[in-house]
Amino acid sequence: MARELTRDERKKIRRLITGMCANYDSETGMCLPLDCPCYMLNKWWTGAYCRYFQRSVLPLNPALKVSLLKEGPTPGLRPCAVCGRPFLPIGRQSYCSEACKAEGNRRKSRERMCRMRRKTEDPCYVLPFRKA
Repeated sequence: MARELTRDERKKIRRLITGMCANYDSETGMCLPLDCPCYMLNKWWTGAYCRYFQRSVLPLNPALKVSLLKEGPTPGLRPCAVCGRPFLPIGRQSYCSEACKAEGNRRKSRERMCRMRRKTEDPCYVLPFRKA
């Protein structure tokens, strides 16, 4: 599954290409075998990589290679607290939709009320002593 590259990953790819790729011409910014601008410099998503880059240049940075070639959840995605579906949160958002938000709030209210009722489980009320 393709995901968007992080800013740090894009920076590392650019550094590897401009510094280590034998097919990159720094004067023109062109890929010499393809005779066109190097598409790896403007890459925003994981997925299709230049074969030369993947075989010869990427192994120079093993941490980047692992992060680019591993399969897994997209960075920044969070599982919904109710249904578990992954979503892209905005700020501290915990729920993927309004329906899940309503269900989550209902569950929290139920738990809070159960805790409150357990604290006051004493069924009888002790009347204050009255002076006669």
